[in-house]
Amino acid sequence: MSTCEICDGKLNFYFKKNYKTSPYASLMEPWGDIEYHKCTHCGFVISKTHQQATEELWSELNYRFHHQIENANGKFKIPNQPPYAMQAMMLSILSNHNVIDFTDSLDFAGGYGRLSYILQKYFHMSLPVYDPFVTRDDESIHYVADINDMKFDTVFNSAMFEHIRTRHDLECVNALVKEEGALLVHTVVAETVPADPEWFYLEPPVHTAFHTNKSMSILMDEWNYKASIYSPFSKTWCLLPTASEAIERTVQDVNTELQSTFLIYKKGFVDYWK
Repeated sequence: MSTCEICDGKLNFYFKKNYKTSPYASLMEPWGDIEYHKCTHCGFVISKTHQQATEELWSELNYRFHHQIENANGKFKIPNQPPYAMQAMMLSILSNHNVIDFTDSLDFAGGYGRLSYILQKYFHMSLPVYDPFVTRDDESIHYVADINDMKFDTVFNSAMFEHIRTRHDLECVNALVKEEGALLVHTVVAETVPADPEWFYLEPPVHTAFHTNKSMSILMDEWNYKASIYSPFSKTWCLLPTASEAIERTVQDVNTELQSTFLIYKKGFVDYWK
């Protein structure tokens, strides 16, 4: 019996998808039908097809998607791009209010460094980038070549939680955070992942894992985070090592200043999308 990567619950077949339209049809031709399974306990959904693929096939898919499609100079429109400007603003606000320590920070799996570039240009904040699939010779972005045995006060991770094939992939991200550090995650989290092959978040064929409020709450508990902040504008969660009335008041003050609900604070996981 197959078990869930998040909670060890039972996985059952959920639905299938076949990529038949451009630009993904030829890219996914060697893969055939993609089969998704759902956990009966936490609702987490994962592609068993991607999980069982060889490392060679998986690496080739990532390379072709990120370098030939995602970076194709606007030839193809990549759906659901991260809101980099709002993410930068969120980081700036949390850092300015000492909710997070930005002294030693990292954008893990930061791709082409778009968030780092915006932070540097418009907020004068340095966010080094590490990505196993992307390296660039760009003086405006600080790329970290090796992160072995390194830990950071703040780790940002945008649009990677949906790219994982094993729990180990997630643990590698969290292992970079210092004991009293913060982890910021941008991904889609649903109350229930729809059994719909046309669901928008399935469109990029490198999306393999789909999280629920319950599965994220389980991860938070097991990683020993006590509270979280969510920004609907940046679609990003900040997982915090402590629950604090002072942080809650700071969030309220920020929202008053901005005259909007820019931040939402909660003990445990902010289950915003229901």
